[in-house]
Amino acid sequence: MLWPAAALFGAAVALRRASYRRGWLASVRAGAPVVVIGNISVGGTGKTPMTGWLADRLVRAGRIPAIVSRGYAGRRQAVPVRVAPGSDAAEVGDEPVMLAQQAGCPVWVCVDRARAALKAAEEGAELILSDDGLQHYRMGRDLEFCVIDGGRGLGNGRLLPAGPLREPARRLAEVDEVLVQGVPGEFRGLGFELRIDHAVPLGGTGRRSLEEFAGQKVLALAGIGAPERFHAALRSAGLDVVPVPVPDHGRMALDRLLARGLPVLMTAKDAVKYPGVSADNLWWVPARVVMPEHSAKKILGHVLGLLDKGN
Repeated sequence: MLWPAAALFGAAVALRRASYRRGWLASVRAGAPVVVIGNISVGGTGKTPMTGWLADRLVRAGRIPAIVSRGYAGRRQAVPVRVAPGSDAAEVGDEPVMLAQQAGCPVWVCVDRARAALKAAEEGAELILSDDGLQHYRMGRDLEFCVIDGGRGLGNGRLLPAGPLREPARRLAEVDEVLVQGVPGEFRGLGFELRIDHAVPLGGTGRRSLEEFAGQKVLALAGIGAPERFHAALRSAGLDVVPVPVPDHGRMALDRLLARGLPVLMTAKDAVKYPGVSADNLWWVPARVVMPEHSAKKILGHVLGLLDKGN
């Protein structure tokens, strides 16, 4: 029943992209190379952690990157706003605050990513990383990385609203690299994993191995696009997981959860929504990107090559 709507959506997508390719609509160049880390499907694929990983590797290589984001779940920012580690997630979005805390580089949000990229370059960034934005063609780009969840793949392969796709599957052949989280499945690309092994007290310091929670019943709070991955990772560490229903970018009343008398473990994306909150049973679980070194070198080679061309 949704096929006609998907056909109309596909026609609109094709017309819009053709308009930028043929110059009917103008893309904006930032004045610095732009790398997009996005996807062609709705839901979480790991693109934000991958953006943070790439920013960190660039900083450690002595480069000066900046990250731009639309700032989902925050207020609509019509002009670029720089995100600080202590920024209010309700204002600028949870993922930008998480990146500002972890990536070690400037993070800018604006509903128009092209304006955010321009501002980042004006403020001294030599390279721009766009967290999402593969379909934001107004923002000119030099490299495109498309992130896919190897387990879920592309669903039924249909466009919205009949399926999960923002663009047709053939778009994968046009990006510079496909990055596949978890099980490679049918997709050829560079594989990576998101691994967790410890928890940090919310609002506190120190760490506790997940093995110390083994055998315990815990509440798992994951307001992310694919919460089942977080749940599965906790279960693989031996925890008895009780999922807490919450939408992507959603927020819960923590006192109601604490009243159940169980440890509450949440993702880093959830933790930034509760600044200044602490309690004995509240924990957040950092996730890290793990990939073969040859894959990491290939990705960095693509990006650093852009900077070498400019010198």
